[in-house]
Amino acid sequence: MLRIVLGVVAGFIAAIWPVFGANQKAFEAAVKNGGEYTADTTMLLTHLVLGSVVSAMAGIFAALIARENTSAPLVVGILLLVLGLLKAFMSWRYAPIWYHVIFTAILLPMAVVGGKLITTT
Repeated sequence: MLRIVLGVVAGFIAAIWPVFGANQKAFEAAVKNGGEYTADTTMLLTHLVLGSVVSAMAGIFAALIARENTSAPLVVGILLLVLGLLKAFMSWRYAPIWYHVIFTAILLPMAVVGGKLITTT
């Protein structure tokens, strides 16, 4: 329950944080139009935290809906990993390699961990 509350709080702060929104728009414009973009380390770290929280929440929801905490979170984690790899491929030149490696590496394990937080009967 605490993780869900923290996830909601982090998501809400990210949604209303003006710097985060402006940074995200600049990144999206650079990817769409092929322009220049310089990644901000604070924003990258924020993305890593949010990616962790969202992946864990996805595992939690998968386990709750499927009523089992092994296969469903694993499949969700694999899907997140595939999308994360696609995101890394599309944004490779806009962020440092450490960010891409860490971001893609956390998606699957955090979904599995999120699923394990749910006790199924």
